[in-house]
Amino acid sequence: MSALTPPTDMPTPTTDKITQAAMETIYLCKFRVSMDGEWLCLRELDDISLTPDPEPTHEDPNYLMANERMNLMNMAKLSIKGLIESALNLGRTLDSDYAPLQQFFVVMEHCLKHGLKGKKTFLGQNKSFWGPLELVEKLVPEAAEITASVKDLPGLKTPVGRGRAWLRLALMQKKLSEYMKALINKKELLSEFYEPNALMMEEEGAIIAGLLVGLNVIDANFCMKGEDLDSQVGVIDFSMYLKDGNSSKGSEGDGQITAILDQKNYVEELNRHLNATVNNLQAKVDALEKSNTKLTEELAVANNRIITLQEEMERVKEESSYILESNRKGPKQDKTSEGQALSEARKHLKEETQLRLDVEKELEIQIGMRQEMELAMKMLEKDVCEKQDALVSLRQQLDDLRALKHELAFKLQSSDLGAKQKSELNSRLEEKTNQMAATIKQLEQSEKDLVKQAKTLNSAANKLIPKHH
Repeated sequence: MSALTPPTDMPTPTTDKITQAAMETIYLCKFRVSMDGEWLCLRELDDISLTPDPEPTHEDPNYLMANERMNLMNMAKLSIKGLIESALNLGRTLDSDYAPLQQFFVVMEHCLKHGLKGKKTFLGQNKSFWGPLELVEKLVPEAAEITASVKDLPGLKTPVGRGRAWLRLALMQKKLSEYMKALINKKELLSEFYEPNALMMEEEGAIIAGLLVGLNVIDANFCMKGEDLDSQVGVIDFSMYLKDGNSSKGSEGDGQITAILDQKNYVEELNRHLNATVNNLQAKVDALEKSNTKLTEELAVANNRIITLQEEMERVKEESSYILESNRKGPKQDKTSEGQALSEARKHLKEETQLRLDVEKELEIQIGMRQEMELAMKMLEKDVCEKQDALVSLRQQLDDLRALKHELAFKLQSSDLGAKQKSELNSRLEEKTNQMAATIKQLEQSEKDLVKQAKTLNSAANKLIPKHH
């Protein structure tokens, strides 16, 4: 029986853990997200500090949480501003395929998940922002309608999918800002779901709730019956907010190169982060394959055990029938011993029957665990494929940034060469100017000498004229 029970310390990856691994974002990297007008700027944390004195360590949890809150707030500002401007320029009702709207929901999902407490279940920790959103109907009665609609949607099976549907319905109602403000004002209720330094518990959450008021000017319409909100992977597309290096000219070249280098460093850091995530997922796939192989072997052992028990039960039945038959034909003095043997045989049969029931029950449990692991493996393979696609896209962006860097470096080198040629020309002109000045001085000296000679000749001529008279 013990051989059929899987070890308790065996890793059992679940769908929530896989989804959580796919949702790592920039605020977990060593970068700071800030805004430069309408664009996204990235700086390494090694170059900046939150307070001048004393300088906090980057391993401090409070420092990291504060940095994450600041990054998420800046991303929310950029996302909301870009969504409003693009929607007004588009001039029509938005649907679920509109890219800026999709990015807005991804950013909101990360904001709601920041600092969320995990609930321990049989399959591991489960983090879902659906719990806090359910509280809104208690604070604002108008929200009860969308909460009931979300619960009635047939295609939603996970709390994450219900939370995503709730955000979309609240935006369609143009009440998202009102609901978020009511929720943030009740921090005593949110403390059950969030850590004390989470975004929803700090002033950044109130700022984001105020920014959501601007979304009341746009119209959105979603059809969620056929949309798979449970298995979507929320990854922020930072390429929508990165500044294009070709937009600056002249004296802005140096700052442009610095910005591009920062962006290149960010992409390389994110690339390394994604590589580590892919390796982690691959290790989980290998663990699942080993676990699946072990379960298959245990299933074969259990099947052999069942066959053995069935054969033994048939043998016990034959023995019991033989004993009964011999009981009827044998002498009376042997009935007592044969009765004892029959009771022992029945007792043995009862034990074997109970053992068979236990084995069948454990076999059903093993089959259920195997099905669950097969489902987790499929989800894991899907997430690995999506990670690989994202990695290819980021590598392409990195190649584009490198080409742009080389082009700007060539332009800077050309401008330096032109400046050097101009300085050489200026030095030559100065030499010629000095030579002309010296020539002018010589001419002035010659002119003075000529004037003196003219005066001498004039005086000599004046002396000669009276003598002739």
